[in-house]
Amino acid sequence: MTASADVTQLLLSRIRDVPDHPEPGVMFKDITPLLADPAAFSALTDALAEIAVRTGATKVVGLEARGFILGAPVAVRAGLGFIPVRKAGKLPGATLSQSYELEYGSAEIEVHAEDLAPGDRVLVVDDVLATGGTAEASLRLIRRAGAEVAGVAVLMELGFLDGRARLEPALDGAPLETLLKV
Repeated sequence: MTASADVTQLLLSRIRDVPDHPEPGVMFKDITPLLADPAAFSALTDALAEIAVRTGATKVVGLEARGFILGAPVAVRAGLGFIPVRKAGKLPGATLSQSYELEYGSAEIEVHAEDLAPGDRVLVVDDVLATGGTAEASLRLIRRAGAEVAGVAVLMELGFLDGRARLEPALDGAPLETLLKV
């Protein structure tokens, strides 16, 4: 096994399936056992930090809420700044906002207006790529702030939801890297 295969197996072994959560028929992928295991969390942080360095990122954006948990240590490990992208109304002061459509309704995310600037290369970090809506909105928000998208890196891609197809046009050539595809 290669080191990459070892990391993949370690990460997969620490993700717990929770049937019928949050509703019947859904198989929830719980990453809390991975976060509780220092070796697995460290391996995940290392893998995502390597992506940040390889893409030439100068800042890491974490998407609320699990993207905060993953993105902040990635930024520290890669020697970069960390920027939280939050749900609307959660950040004090001047913000930029981006609305987006969900399967049933709409939502809005925000970033502090002064946290991103021209010349910044931003890697978006999150736990899961599902339908791609939040990630797509974050890319629009980053570009509206004048920054460049270095890429998107996620722990897991839920391939059956086809979020990659939705996200690829918004990436505009920037890489989308997933450590696991389920």
